Amino acid sequence: MAGIKDKTAIVGIGETEYSINSGRSEVSLACEAVLAALADAGLTRNDVDGMVRFAEESTSEALICTTLGIPNLRFFGTVGYGGGGSHGIVAHAAMAVAAGVADTVVCYRSVNGYSARGGGRGAGDRANYGERNFGDPFGLLAPPQYYAIMAQRHMYDYGTTSRQFGAVAVAARKHAMRNPRAQMREPITLDDHQNSRLIADPFRLLDCCLQTDGACAVVVTSAERARNLRQRAAYILSAAQGTGFLPCAGHNRPSLAIMTQAQQTAQELFRVAEVAPKDIKVAEFYDHFSFFPIVTLEAFGFCGIGEGGPFVENGRIELGGQLPVNTHGGLLSEGYMQGLNHVLEATRQIRGTSTAQVEGADLVLSAGAAMEPSSAVILRR
Repeated sequence: MAGIKDKTAIVGIGETEYSINSGRSEVSLACEAVLAALADAGLTRNDVDGMVRFAEESTSEALICTTLGIPNLRFFGTVGYGGGGSHGIVAHAAMAVAAGVADTVVCYRSVNGYSARGGGRGAGDRANYGERNFGDPFGLLAPPQYYAIMAQRHMYDYGTTSRQFGAVAVAARKHAMRNPRAQMREPITLDDHQNSRLIADPFRLLDCCLQTDGACAVVVTSAERARNLRQRAAYILSAAQGTGFLPCAGHNRPSLAIMTQAQQTAQELFRVAEVAPKDIKVAEFYDHFSFFPIVTLEAFGFCGIGEGGPFVENGRIELGGQLPVNTHGGLLSEGYMQGLNHVLEATRQIRGTSTAQVEGADLVLSAGAAMEPSSAVILRR
């Protein structure tokens, strides 16, 4: 995606309250987040001529336009799927703006993930997921179960420990304690993590992300226009995507422990940006389970393969550490917005307005799931 380098910027961010019972429709939540993002940018609904949403998003762009009175979209699109779409939608918005297809593109995610979608219970209808026939008969019915197998393999191959998973969870919670938007703000310790109940070995309760009701949105426009808007722009230096294999089709994966598709995404991301991991000041990594920031650190070259466990120990990923990770509390403690809330936090770091602000945060990497598919952006001040 070299064609978008420095040509676009995130100029507005917006979100609703994150909760377990919004008491509202997903349409209402989406509209609140979109209006908040536009107001943050100093723009109006009449400025919007593009939208990009997740494949899983139940609130269509047409419904938002009808509800808010947005007159017309010159560009709209859908990006799948799962956590890999969270940054892919920003990449597609940037491509549309850079190509002149649209001037102002809104990316959004709205979901009653707890109150209306099971509160973390196992999925129901699998009729459309043929690849899950390789896992369902063996009891791999929910994400903790099939991701646990990957975590076990990493532990077996590299000696990664449950306490290292705990270090990720504790760091996220420390950052969330500073964040009034976070769902979980009570302090936790490594002992609390080790004493929390097993969900799917080796994952304990505090290794698992939240289920969340809420919505968030970002506004992407041209770099030229961004200079005249209300907020300090977060320029999109680079964006990349990759496919890979579905987790429930792990029999096809080259390795259960190495996120090979995320490595390919990382190579493209840094190639276009012309920077290296050592230049990144803050990272927002998809953390649906505490294991995944560990392997994302490896895939994106912040440490060697198998070295992610030791990397997260001793406060290295906490505020004040070598590489602060998930400074808003992440999906583990702020809320599960399929990773789009990571993009909002990366933007706040660039602006200098995060509740866990990193000094000199002029380059911030934000990444979706390190697998099926993967996507990431680098924002610069």
